[in-house]
Amino acid sequence: MGDIGRAFTEVQERIERAAADAGRNPGDVKLVAVSKTVPAERVLEGIEAGITILGENYVQEAKEKIEALYSYSVSWHFIGHLQSNKAKYAVGLFDLIHSVDSAKLARELDKRAKKAGKVQPILIQVNISGEETKSGVDPAQVLALVRDIGALENLSVHGLMTMPPFFNAPEKVRPYFRALKQLQDRIRAESIPRVYMDELSMGMSGDFETAIQEGATLVRVGTSIFGRRA
Repeated sequence: MGDIGRAFTEVQERIERAAADAGRNPGDVKLVAVSKTVPAERVLEGIEAGITILGENYVQEAKEKIEALYSYSVSWHFIGHLQSNKAKYAVGLFDLIHSVDSAKLARELDKRAKKAGKVQPILIQVNISGEETKSGVDPAQVLALVRDIGALENLSVHGLMTMPPFFNAPEKVRPYFRALKQLQDRIRAESIPRVYMDELSMGMSGDFETAIQEGATLVRVGTSIFGRRA
């Protein structure tokens, strides 16, 4: 087993331990291996080691890898900031889009999904910390946005995503993860059509165990698997 395979196995074991320690079913937490800037041959090494979900930040880069690795049965997720003019390509490439943060983007995705004859699963990106440098909808506006998107027939909202502030101490991030979980619970209680609220995408290499303790179902881990980017 190569270095990527060993790293993937170690991360998967940490996920399972964190879930078990939190009294959760480890099978309810899925690893999104973030392959941004990672060459296709190294991504393939990860797939052969057992990676089943890959997360990409850039549409064109992802397209090239998806085409190169089309024969492998993996799920591709888009986790970066998505511009409306890339919606057509995103709908054609990705099984789940984590980063929908506006009604404009949602409408464009819906239009493109309708033309493609599919219902596109999405997550709503929430700027839980209110940082100006972060994408995402303000927490106070999430419910209204979800209601708007719920009216679009070719999108289905499966949950929320966030990127909290960066701290070296994972405990400092916990309140942000907890706040996203509480927001998910409030939206789920509204029982909005085509809104399922069954996924929480939160937690990265430095804090995914804390995220799991607070309810994450998708953790986005890149550096701990593929190494630091150049």
